[in-house]
Amino acid sequence: MKKFKTILLFVLVVMLINACKKKEEEKPALETGTVTDVSGITYSTVKIGNQWWMAEDLRTTKYRDSSFIPLVTLDTSWNHLTAGAYSNIVNSQNADIGNYYNWYAVNDARGIAPLGWHVPTDSEWKTLEQYLGMNLGDANGTGWRGTHEGEKMKVERGATYGWGDYGNVWATNESGFSAVANGCRMFDGTLGNPGQSATGFWWTATSQGNEAWYRYLDYKNANVFRYYGLKNYGFSVRCIKD
Repeated sequence: MKKFKTILLFVLVVMLINACKKKEEEKPALETGTVTDVSGITYSTVKIGNQWWMAEDLRTTKYRDSSFIPLVTLDTSWNHLTAGAYSNIVNSQNADIGNYYNWYAVNDARGIAPLGWHVPTDSEWKTLEQYLGMNLGDANGTGWRGTHEGEKMKVERGATYGWGDYGNVWATNESGFSAVANGCRMFDGTLGNPGQSATGFWWTATSQGNEAWYRYLDYKNANVFRYYGLKNYGFSVRCIKD
């Protein structure tokens, strides 16, 4: 009897392993590509639902007409900006994977996105979130919304520019969006805390009076935060295909 139970347990384990393998095999491969901006920087792209997204944060230093976006590094100067500007991500480890942009740069008529692409609207972010499983009621809400949509967007634990420093066990990057934890610059120019390796902020192209809508992911949350903030915050930017 004991031998029979052992054999049965072995069979069940084998069946479970095979089922997991089959599930992984049946998971559709991500459709990917690239796009190059006016600065000559090439980005990975990924198709999520019916949308094509950049799979990296924007790091251009020029508008689409090749005019330069002003680089502003002093906190005191950043605080008073009313025109487009960018700031390098100060953590040297993350220096080549994105910049902080204020919303004035996002909204500049010269265009910050590569040709054929644009900064996504609040509605286009909602479309992404709903494709990843968020219901419409949550998508239209503010604050932390949904369930596991954020974990499907973040690079996995242990990735080079991941969320691992704070022990984020949720990140799966199932969508291929590959969100990294670059933190932000506050409205007064100072860096957000805890910042890099813990948080990520992305602008939308949608204004809300003197503020604008954004998205926020956090190492300790598996869902997605939606709200609006002052336009002189420094956030990351993703682009979406026209």
